[in-house]
Amino acid sequence: MQHITNKVAYITGGTKGIGFGIAKVLLEHGVKVAISGRNPADLARAKAELGTDNVLAIQSDVIHFDDEVKAVEEIAATFGQLDVVIANAGVGRFAPVDELSLEDWNTMIGTNLTGVFHTMKASLDQLKKNKGYYISIASLAGTNFFAGGAGYNASKFGVVGFTQAAMLDLRNHDIKCTTIMPGSVTSNFNDHVPSDADGWKIQPADIGEMIVNLLQMNPNVLPSKIEVRPTKTS
Repeated sequence: MQHITNKVAYITGGTKGIGFGIAKVLLEHGVKVAISGRNPADLARAKAELGTDNVLAIQSDVIHFDDEVKAVEEIAATFGQLDVVIANAGVGRFAPVDELSLEDWNTMIGTNLTGVFHTMKASLDQLKKNKGYYISIASLAGTNFFAGGAGYNASKFGVVGFTQAAMLDLRNHDIKCTTIMPGSVTSNFNDHVPSDADGWKIQPADIGEMIVNLLQMNPNVLPSKIEVRPTKTS
């Protein structure tokens, strides 16, 4: 089993939902964590709730490559290294394709797909240096299409394809790449407010524990694509 104490992880979209849940679990396992988001108030709240000096909160919008470059530079300057990158930032806008606006399409593709590329591109030097791990949070919507999901499906199908191809490109640099494809998760996605009614869903901490398992796995083993569903439906 690989030791992960004192490794450094960067989580985009880390102020709430899945990203925040991952951050909490990694901190419990001794990992130093940087989280990013677009909203300064959300970043301040998340950092306060995580309540440790081993957290760095960075304002960054993954749509903008320069933001991600600056984020990685700040992480390396603060913690001295970057070992794990978790591309989690995502948005959803759902409408039939004939009603889907250009703005909503561009926001989803820019955040969910191009943002994943920006985060990887900005962090590659650190990942190569530290024989790191890159994890994208996709969705079962990246393999199962549905009405009203044309833009979201396109972005998540793209994330799955991108991460799998990148895995082949980067494994000879000793960089592991995995895409995780969750089904229903209790989160704040699309302005949802979690409640007791979400108890049947995957919890953000479950995704965090899955990532811990990946990081602790034998270096010769690579689960490159993981589909995960709730045990039961509501």
